[in-house]
Amino acid sequence: MKAACGTVFKYGDNVDTDVIIPARYLNSSDPKELALHCMEDIDKEFIKEVKTGDIIVAEKNFGCGSSREHAPIAIKAAGVSCVIAETFARIFYRNSINIGLPIVECKEAAAEIQAGDEVEVDFDTGVITDKTTGKTYQGQAFPEFMQKIIDCQGLVNYINQK
Repeated sequence: MKAACGTVFKYGDNVDTDVIIPARYLNSSDPKELALHCMEDIDKEFIKEVKTGDIIVAEKNFGCGSSREHAPIAIKAAGVSCVIAETFARIFYRNSINIGLPIVECKEAAAEIQAGDEVEVDFDTGVITDKTTGKTYQGQAFPEFMQKIIDCQGLVNYINQK
């Protein structure tokens, strides 16, 4: 499995699915359309500034709220290569893996990494390297079967390839 490397967008605790993709946009299931509104209720500049490969770092309970799959789809379609948080809401965690969005839990990285830092995540080992500060963190590595789902860009593609 590959690694992710990008600039960090940093958020706090309890970033819910309503701010990741506001309900007023749920009439679309088109990932490109959802991406245009990703994070707009918490960070108006996000979609203007995010580049392919960038990384979201948040604190506790990222993705809480409703169980909409639109939230990780919007994040992935916006070009985000990985989300790092201290903890994730369980349904968001599952939806992310199911659509092939890598997410990593790591309390220390979530607390210490800052907005604008350049960060690399090795999905095989779970090692997170803040290239800006030189500090490394041990995140949770993905089990092999989850790596395969993410490599296939989601559960449906994984099953179709079987």
